[in-house]
Amino acid sequence: QVLLAESGGASVQAGGSLRLSCSISGFAFNSGSMGWFRQAPGKEREGVAVINGRYGTTLYSGSVRDRFTVSLDYANTNNTLHLQMNDLKPDDTAIYYCAASNRFFGYLPGPPLFPYWGQGTQVTVSS
Repeated sequence: QVLLAESGGASVQAGGSLRLSCSISGFAFNSGSMGWFRQAPGKEREGVAVINGRYGTTLYSGSVRDRFTVSLDYANTNNTLHLQMNDLKPDDTAIYYCAASNRFFGYLPGPPLFPYWGQGTQVTVSS
């Protein structure tokens, strides 16, 4: 059974930073991709960043490139996915979800391509 659990969401001022973490069990990192998605009130869920679990290559949405960094931590018993978010803006306010897929992508994929999801963590950025 694949289980994902996010942590690290909080309320911050614009220009601040947060680091989200996602503990993943039951999924071998090198078997696919893992990523972060977000959903703001009244909007569709969108891809933010995805990492190839085998080669470590990354994909970002244009709105977060150069501000967000996705990474994998293999050191812990439960493999962990991170999202470092810098220079946060009010438009980054959303529920952030981590997800996993047994596929590899050459483009930023949409949510339907990921079968495994966490419950989400709230990020609120105030101006």
